[in-house]
Amino acid sequence: MIKSKTFKRLYKDYTGKFISKILLAAIFSIIVAISTSATAWLLDPAIEKIFINKDQTLIIIIPIAIIVAFSTKGISLYFAKLLMINVSEEVKKMIQIDMLKSFINADTEIIENKHSGNYISNINFDVNQITRMLADAYLSIFKDGLTLVGLLFVMFYQNWKLSLIAIIMIPLASVTAKILGKRMEKVSTQAQEKSGDLNRYLIDLFKNHKIIKIFQRETFEKQRSEVFVNSLKEKSAKIAAVYIRSTPVMEILTGIMIAVLIFYSGKLILNEEIGINNFFSFLAAMMLAYQPVKTLTKVNVAIGQGLAAAERIIPIIDTKNEINPNLKSEDLIFYRGDIVFKKVSFAYKSNLENKVLKNIDVEFKGGKMTALVGLSGSGKSTLLNMIPRIYLPNEGNIELDNQDISKISLSSLRREISIVDQNTTLFDDTVMNNIKYARPEATDQEVREAAQLAMCSEFIDNLENNYNTMIGENGLKLSGGEKQRLSIARAFLKKSNIILLDEATSSLDSETEEKIQKALTELTANKTTIVIAHRLSTILSSDKIYVVDEGKIIDSGSHENLMMNSKVYKSFYERQIKQY
Repeated sequence: MIKSKTFKRLYKDYTGKFISKILLAAIFSIIVAISTSATAWLLDPAIEKIFINKDQTLIIIIPIAIIVAFSTKGISLYFAKLLMINVSEEVKKMIQIDMLKSFINADTEIIENKHSGNYISNINFDVNQITRMLADAYLSIFKDGLTLVGLLFVMFYQNWKLSLIAIIMIPLASVTAKILGKRMEKVSTQAQEKSGDLNRYLIDLFKNHKIIKIFQRETFEKQRSEVFVNSLKEKSAKIAAVYIRSTPVMEILTGIMIAVLIFYSGKLILNEEIGINNFFSFLAAMMLAYQPVKTLTKVNVAIGQGLAAAERIIPIIDTKNEINPNLKSEDLIFYRGDIVFKKVSFAYKSNLENKVLKNIDVEFKGGKMTALVGLSGSGKSTLLNMIPRIYLPNEGNIELDNQDISKISLSSLRREISIVDQNTTLFDDTVMNNIKYARPEATDQEVREAAQLAMCSEFIDNLENNYNTMIGENGLKLSGGEKQRLSIARAFLKKSNIILLDEATSSLDSETEEKIQKALTELTANKTTIVIAHRLSTILSSDKIYVVDEGKIIDSGSHENLMMNSKVYKSFYERQIKQY
């Protein structure tokens, strides 16, 4: 039942869009079948007229007819394969685009709980399985199925008794294919999992290459790499082994069938129930039928693999998001930028029993700077990420200028927000495009002005191609501080009314930090600003400071007030004074 639904889904969303090309491939397959059958049938008059009756009139005509039949078969087969390859690649493209769109649109929490290696395996390994099913299996059903029907017709035309003996092999081969198909699905799923493991490991190697060197773990990682590769090799070998198990079965069945046929046909020839010409024509048709039967036994395997892959992919495409864009909702009407949390609680889906935020009541005044301080893991960043609706509250609600942010359009909400995160994210693109990512319609001059405000100009001018320099994967060619400043430049360029700073200066040296603080002061002037900073020196001028501990707001006030009334804040500050 599941397989049937999967097949219907593939047809509805993908293959059905190319039904005209598929039907045309089927027509070419019919021509292939007719041409192949004609080749076998032509041996009857060829032997009878030329070799037995020694009719000289057909000595040229029949060979020409055979050449025409083979040529027609070859050309038709070429166009049939070309059409199905085109269809399969188009379907592959459509599925990969749908998967990528689903990935891009997915809630952040969904992505955080998904292994990147598995996803890469899905988009490559599984999609290729579907492509193989379309390109090979479907064409085989058309081409080999119709060819087999045509050759069976020739065989029955020559002698029905011999034909009945020959077709006994077909149901035996089908049973073999069905058994192998079930085994192949299981092994294929295991291979996909191992492919995902290897992809995850490769990603880790790229991300942590320097750490491997520093801790001298090359030997250990080489051993681990062998484990991952060997595991995938074993599963791939199993797939190949299962796939070729039909070969000895088919060869044995074919050998038995030919032996029986030769024995029985010999008796028929001796009894003059069949002529030599009929026998050779029958034998040619039977031998030509061997390849279609062999191919069709493996079709079930390929279809099983393809549908199993589709069953792993479709749930990814159909991923349901909780954070709805609210396209039909009214846009946010921005006034002052007052943000209020009312009894907000939150827990990650992976651990619903452990609340990260607990009954939060906070107010961030519009046009003012508010700071969040607390130990790592206290819930500060989670609280911050709830404002642009990266996460949704399990309880309570959040209002922006007295408007429930869950009931306004997501685009209008996020249009008013810029964020500078402690984990700077950059793309393998130019400096210009990385900054312009915040506002694609911005002019090059506006980008340069934003970069200057973020103290980026100096290092950008020293790059090989200045603003056109490719910075590598996640800014590989830049220092931590340089990457952070590019992130700040984005915030300048976007010109949002709400600024979220999550350890925005964490990667900067003290001298650069001082310069950036001046730039941030200009950036955040008269804007709703929420700051998370490990260094308390950067938030002393905040209008209000909230102390977060284990998902709760335990204290709030100005720096001076907290130093007098909050033991936690005072202890936190004094530890930093000693540290720096």
